[in-house]
Amino acid sequence: PSANRAMVGIVAGGGRIDKPMLKAGRAYFKYKAKRNCWPKVRGVAMNPVEHPHGGGNHQHIGKASTVRRDTSAGRKVGLIAARRTGRLRGTKQQKPTEKE
Repeated sequence: PSANRAMVGIVAGGGRIDKPMLKAGRAYFKYKAKRNCWPKVRGVAMNPVEHPHGGGNHQHIGKASTVRRDTSAGRKVGLIAARRTGRLRGTKQQKPTEKE
C-alpha cells in the first residue's frame, strides 16, 4: 500500500459566501446562532459615557487614537502601543535579480 493520500470530490458548502446576504435580517440570524458580535457599532458613533471616542458635534475621534501600553484600562481603545503611525509612504524596494 502507498503512503500517499488524496481527497476525492469537492468541498461541502463551497461557494456559500459568494452570494451576498443583501438584508440585515439574514446577517442577524447568521450571527444569532453564533455569538454576540453583530452589529458592530463604531466608537465614534456612541456617546462619551459609552466609549472614549464618543461624543462631539460631528463624528471624529477628537484626540490621538494611539494610546500608551501602560494607560488605564478604560482608555485602551484604538491603536494600543502602536509601533508606527501615519501614512505609509514610499514603495517596497525590490532586490535586483540576476538573469542568466
